[in-house]
Amino acid sequence: MQVYHYFTTIIILAAAFGYFNKRFLKLPRTIGVMIIALLTSLGIVLAASYFPNLFVQTKEMILSIDFYTVLMEVMLSFLLFAGSIHIKLNDIKSERAPIIAFSTIGVLISTVIVGGLMYWLLQAFDLNIPFINCLLFGALISPTDPIAVLGILKSANIPKSLETKISGESLFNDGVAVVLFVAIYEISQVGFANMGLSEIGLLFLKEAGGGILLGTALGSLGTYVLKTIDDYSVEVMVTLAMVMGGYWMASAIHISGPLAMVVAGIFIGNRGREVGMSSITEEYIDKFWEMLDEILNAVLFLLIGLELLVINFENIYILIGIIAIFVVLFARFISVGIPFFLLKKRVKFEQNSFPILVWGGIRGGISVALALALPRHSSGDMFVAITYIIVLFSIIFQGLTIGSLAKKLTVNSDKKSQ
Repeated sequence: MQVYHYFTTIIILAAAFGYFNKRFLKLPRTIGVMIIALLTSLGIVLAASYFPNLFVQTKEMILSIDFYTVLMEVMLSFLLFAGSIHIKLNDIKSERAPIIAFSTIGVLISTVIVGGLMYWLLQAFDLNIPFINCLLFGALISPTDPIAVLGILKSANIPKSLETKISGESLFNDGVAVVLFVAIYEISQVGFANMGLSEIGLLFLKEAGGGILLGTALGSLGTYVLKTIDDYSVEVMVTLAMVMGGYWMASAIHISGPLAMVVAGIFIGNRGREVGMSSITEEYIDKFWEMLDEILNAVLFLLIGLELLVINFENIYILIGIIAIFVVLFARFISVGIPFFLLKKRVKFEQNSFPILVWGGIRGGISVALALALPRHSSGDMFVAITYIIVLFSIIFQGLTIGSLAKKLTVNSDKKSQ
């Protein structure tokens, strides 16, 4: 019953914060909920001496929630499927070169740059953290978060093709980054000498390739089932079962569940929509997944805000975290810049798209979840605090300004062309 009470409390808070944001703050929904949760957390900390029981009970509730498990093993499957089911395959095909480049080469470049610079930065603070641990941090902070990105892009008002590039990258690069994180973590456990390049390559092939194949199989099976019946309530349940069963299967056979969900969502949202859904079914499936997406987004960003209560913020961690913001932005600049300028001659990029691509690389809950998966005894607490600082900056400052940046660049380019 205690778990149910905690869950009830979280839903009530998400609804209350969502209402307050819609009524008064009028910020993008996810950002508004997170900011209110942050302010609530700060208020609880400041009022701890006056209301000690409130502080203790709230902290106990947050500690009882395994953020990594809740996001990576429960919520992520629904959120990725809900995001990808609305992606048009033709849009993805037309932008496939930059999406693939940014979500693979870009993630690898960013991981190496962040890992190397963080190693030197920590050495400068007399913190002798192994280089492999810094690479782990590079892997977890490099992916742009599809949950944060998709929610914020809805109100950013940027060109459709550029939105497809950013959202497509964010949907695929988290799967790539999770595979990379797992590979580096295994190397850190057994040593690079005991895990050669061929084994690392096979791990990538199994995780990523297996996830794509499973997603294709799930999408094909789901499309066939939808085509053979016409009952919107059953068809909604079929998509729900496909996501839950498919993610469980991916976890059981150790392949990438996130990639499987993205591919399955794109398949159902295109081929399944075309041949397997009536107009009524399509409407109900879209509304169901949109509603589920909104609820889970509100819960996720509420939890991110409340995590402030349980993260260990030492002064040195805060200072390193502020510097790390610029490290991550620099890595984003380079990791986007290299593929961008290599592809520029054969791929059409919108005017002023480069700064928007760089600033639109928003980090979110996936980075926090992966950081929380690090062992606490091996610099884990420090990397959790640094990750949290970067994610807060990314969601609040980048998320709130990406739309105005795009608008300003468009106005400036229009003036120059006149």
